[in-house]
Amino acid sequence: MSELLPNPWSLDALVGLAWLALAAGVLSLILMAGRRIGRRLNLRLWGVPEALVAGLIGLLVAPAGPLPLLPQHLMELWGGLPLVLLTLVFGSLMLGKPLPKLGGLWRPVSGQVSLALVLAFGQYVVGGLAVLLVLQPWLGVSPVMACLIEVAYEGGHGSAAAMGPSYAALGFPGGQDLGLAMATVGLLSSTLVGGVVVVIGRQRGWLLAQSQPDAAPGASPLAGSATETSAPAQPAWAAWAVNLALVGIAVLIGVGLLALLRLGTDAIGGGVAAVGRSLPVFPLAIIGSLLVRWLLERSGNSQWASASIQSEIGTLSADLLITSATACLNLALLAADWLPLTVLAVAGLTWNLAVTLLLAPRLLPADWFERAVLEFGQATGVAASGLLLLRMADPDDHSQALPAFSLKQLLLQPFLAGGVVTVVAPLAVAGWGLPTWTGFCFALVLLAGGAGLLLAQAGRNTEPSAAHP
Repeated sequence: MSELLPNPWSLDALVGLAWLALAAGVLSLILMAGRRIGRRLNLRLWGVPEALVAGLIGLLVAPAGPLPLLPQHLMELWGGLPLVLLTLVFGSLMLGKPLPKLGGLWRPVSGQVSLALVLAFGQYVVGGLAVLLVLQPWLGVSPVMACLIEVAYEGGHGSAAAMGPSYAALGFPGGQDLGLAMATVGLLSSTLVGGVVVVIGRQRGWLLAQSQPDAAPGASPLAGSATETSAPAQPAWAAWAVNLALVGIAVLIGVGLLALLRLGTDAIGGGVAAVGRSLPVFPLAIIGSLLVRWLLERSGNSQWASASIQSEIGTLSADLLITSATACLNLALLAADWLPLTVLAVAGLTWNLAVTLLLAPRLLPADWFERAVLEFGQATGVAASGLLLLRMADPDDHSQALPAFSLKQLLLQPFLAGGVVTVVAPLAVAGWGLPTWTGFCFALVLLAGGAGLLLAQAGRNTEPSAAHP
């Protein structure tokens, strides 16, 4: 009987563990080097993430790079990391944050939600139009390419990497590399272009502190409902062990929810079953994170979840994700497809700028610019880019941009920016056809924008006047 069971200490198993250890060690060393270079050059002041520098170092020493020092098998192991790391990011997302108050929740964030929906579904619209009107007639590209703007700009490197297998299954094998390249463009554009927008806003007097100089920072009405208590003193390793265990529980809840969802969709069959089988675990990990946080607060044990440790877990996972994904880029494919990549990148950036500067002042309350520039950073790059722009525009925390943005993320994160909609979109393009999907997204843009304008008009008498461009 013992001969039928796998031997965990077999030579193959030991070799596999050695490769995993080598892959993790080399990736960590490259990230450390990238962080050191980034800090030495003060790249954060320019909005350039240190993990991106590390990824470029990895790309330099990759088998296809100019200094091919790393073995191909190690790159293959790195190629499987983004989905795992993105799940950890989502699993830690809500654990260190107090749950928000529910009373009066919708009105303060309604404009933020409307703006985010217009940005996200509009990226599908401009992507669809670019493919239908330009890229397909001239270059004959896959219609699934129309999904790249949203997955790369809204979702970032993690979503672009995670969606690679789905794109390949739909006949678009280069989707992962093109998505990763677009995510890099978005990451740089969100901070560099966003920084210019902040300078323009300051010159035009759009900042809340300029229009209301007597405004003083204070407690937000959208603050969390839970009262944080100090955690008892404990060794650092114990605190890390507890917080890692909480993330693990959140991820396991997401795995369980995904299993139940797939059982339900398989019972329905057809296209619904295909969606269920294609959905990865990371959009559901945020629900697990939220449930664990709720249980901690209900039981009076919220101090177990350390905000600083959870933030570090999420940051480290995201940095490792960006490093590994960037290092695994297919440079030959990017060189061959530079034209469609450029068209989509410019189309997405133009849309985000237009919505931020033209629609946001009419959707959002008095601190419209701070809220809009935060949303622009997240919708073009990552949430950290948006936070960087917010610190530039509102260093003294006069606005309510951050709590409104946090609540909007809680409401929409499971669906957009790597959530259910991101997963369903390429399946809808393949099943419905790109014209139908683009028209559907355009209708959602009109609905979200129209609802936001109506709500803004209804609340105009109670909101302080804002400076508009």
